[in-house]
Amino acid sequence: MKFGVTYNTGSHGVDPDAMIAVARHAEDRGFESFYVPEHIALYPGANYYGMAIPPGLPIADPLECLSFVAAVTERILLGTGVLLLPYHQPVVLAKRLATIDLLSKGRLRLLTVGVGSLPGEAAAVGVDYATRGRRADEAIDALRLLWAGDEDGVSFDGQFISFSAACSFPKPSGPLPVHVGGSSPAAARRAGLRGDGYFNGGRLTDAERASQIELMRATARDAGRDPAALQVTRWGSIDMTAADVARHAANGVDRLVVATDPADLPGQRAQLSAFAARLTLG
Repeated sequence: MKFGVTYNTGSHGVDPDAMIAVARHAEDRGFESFYVPEHIALYPGANYYGMAIPPGLPIADPLECLSFVAAVTERILLGTGVLLLPYHQPVVLAKRLATIDLLSKGRLRLLTVGVGSLPGEAAAVGVDYATRGRRADEAIDALRLLWAGDEDGVSFDGQFISFSAACSFPKPSGPLPVHVGGSSPAAARRAGLRGDGYFNGGRLTDAERASQIELMRATARDAGRDPAALQVTRWGSIDMTAADVARHAANGVDRLVVATDPADLPGQRAQLSAFAARLTLG
């Protein structure tokens, strides 16, 4: 089992010294990965599964945060949880992601993309909310095409994305995995068809989660892909035990990502240290 930690600037604030301290502490304690979430624009009345989201949350850009963290760490892998793919222009995004991967010496291994769940956020960036799934599918294909292209350029003619003879350099340090995040059957199918893994979200029952993972694997098999090659990531709890981890491993989970509770830095460090000691990380 691999373990990641998510750093939510909306909860912890955009304090560069605190972010550095948490990332370095996680690396030192044996955590595999450091994740940052994304919201591009919030608005009054936004809610997630019935929970209000304060519009003033300072949720920083995840790719800028990961670039910053990459510069002050050495080993920890970098992840997004999740990047709202339909709201990014893929030609621009391809270069940003390749650059981060190169500058981090190949550590952008856990790019996780989703489609978003806030209609007002889609409206703020000029995207029809109903089209975000189809846009995400095209964007994944376009990103991979751009990364694989040579000096002759590559072309893409989709419903939402179109470019001709585009050359995207520099390239990532190697094939850049794209994990799919979400809590719906559509996300599970997207992971099976296009993803390198599935980060299925919270608020699912055990039966729903198991059904979605099987749907991902069945979709991969039907598409001629190897379902065993697809990683399964899910949220864990900072107070989980070895028995909890063993149960998740038995259900096919490859990676657990946890969040710290305290707002203060000493409390965050203490929780990460206790987790690492309890589960013998590193």
